[in-house]
Amino acid sequence: MSLSSTTTTCTSLLQELQIIWDEIGEGYNERDTMLLELEQECLDIYNKKVDKTRKHRAELQRSLAQSEAEIATLMSALGEQASFSRKEGSLKEQISSVKPVLDELMVKKDLRWREISEIVTQIAEISSNIAGNDCSVSSGLEIDESDLTKRKLDELRAHLQELRNEKAVRLQKVNFYISAVHELSEILSFDFSKALSNVHKSLTGASKSISNDTLARLTELVESLKKEKLQRLLKLQGLGRTMQELWNLMETPMDERRRFDNLSGLLSVQAADDALGKGCLGLDIVREAEDEVKRLNALKSSKMKELVLKRHCELEEICREVHMDFNSDAARQMMNVSFAGNADLSDILASLDEQIEKAKAEALSRKEILDKVEKLKHAKEEEKWLDDYEKDENRFSAVRGAHKNLKRAEKARSLISKIPAMIDGLTTKVKAWEKERGVPFLCDKHPLLQTLEEEIVLRAQREEEKRQLREQKRLQGQLATEKEAKYGSKSAKKPLGQSLNTDNVTKTPLGRRIGTTPGRSGVKDYRDSGRGNATAIPLNYVALQKED
Repeated sequence: MSLSSTTTTCTSLLQELQIIWDEIGEGYNERDTMLLELEQECLDIYNKKVDKTRKHRAELQRSLAQSEAEIATLMSALGEQASFSRKEGSLKEQISSVKPVLDELMVKKDLRWREISEIVTQIAEISSNIAGNDCSVSSGLEIDESDLTKRKLDELRAHLQELRNEKAVRLQKVNFYISAVHELSEILSFDFSKALSNVHKSLTGASKSISNDTLARLTELVESLKKEKLQRLLKLQGLGRTMQELWNLMETPMDERRRFDNLSGLLSVQAADDALGKGCLGLDIVREAEDEVKRLNALKSSKMKELVLKRHCELEEICREVHMDFNSDAARQMMNVSFAGNADLSDILASLDEQIEKAKAEALSRKEILDKVEKLKHAKEEEKWLDDYEKDENRFSAVRGAHKNLKRAEKARSLISKIPAMIDGLTTKVKAWEKERGVPFLCDKHPLLQTLEEEIVLRAQREEEKRQLREQKRLQGQLATEKEAKYGSKSAKKPLGQSLNTDNVTKTPLGRRIGTTPGRSGVKDYRDSGRGNATAIPLNYVALQKED
């Protein structure tokens, strides 16, 4: 509605009011009063409208200022570097230009706040896990909205990554300790889940505690279990050795020993970190081994006399085999006194075991020398046999087994030729042995070195006797030859080495082959062959064989 139409309407209404007043007969004073009231009412209405409009302008100005202030605050909080300048125009135009900028900044703020809030929540959760707090982290964490910059977000992300890495390292340690506890639980035979629950109840679930306290308690648990494992291993090894000693002592059958084969396997374990079988160090195994050792010790006490006698016989046999001096009668007398006096036979048995070990060591050191002594004895026996064999005038007769004797004689001569070297080598060995130990080497209670020296003297005497005998036979043969050359041969001489014994002659293969009667025909054959070959065989036939 325009101003002119409004004025017209007011004039017409005033005219109509005048007409009504005329009809009513209002006085001029009342009319003036009423007109003044109308003017005042109109003025009041205008004043109200002006005040309202002023307030609206002030509100728009305040809103614009607030928007600009919010924009400045948001840009500072978000770290925006772009500047904002107010545009020219009315307040509504200015507000319209500011509103999109403010809305955009508010959206950025909300996104940035959510990102930071999520990161801060994760940081709080991981920090709580590391600190060992079991209570859950509330979602209403306080965030400083005055600093929502990209730099702040990057710092929080870096801190979160550090915490994640630390969490991963701690979780890896926890899993390592859990695996170690599981492995030890299988070896030591204890409840794996119960052991972990005693450390922290979360270790048996999916989300495991990674706090310092949990790691410290897990470390302590693993160390204590390793110590327990080592203690049990050493204890079972000791029980196993004791068990084997008692088994060997009492000659326990292998069927009874197989029940403890697992203990035999533990004896070869060098370190506690070596791989061990499942349940091999359980408390039941330890108790079973302890019971077996107790049983064997009780059985040992009842068989102690028998064991002492057996050990004495073993010691006596070792000394006898290696020709060591051992006073068996005195030892038996001491044992009889101990048996009669009910003395502690364990000490006697331990002493015998110690003597047996020393005797075995002594026997081992004497073995090489005694082997050479046995070879020397064998050579001397062959020498004696060869002497007897060469004295036999019928050794060349064609009897059964003669070729074997010839071969034996050949080997005996070769062996006898080595006797001096054998004696020299044995003497050197014995002297070195005596020098090392500072005691004489006794063989059957006699010094072996003295025996060897006596043997050297005896051999020298025998060689001299043989040489003189050969010289005497040579002179006799030479004298007989000179006499025969001077006076001539009266009759054919029978070759040395043959005999008129009809028993030997009739045993020749020829006699058996042609089936002749033993006796005359054999003698005749022998005589004929003797007369036919008398001049072909030298007189010193035997002497020549001796020299060979």
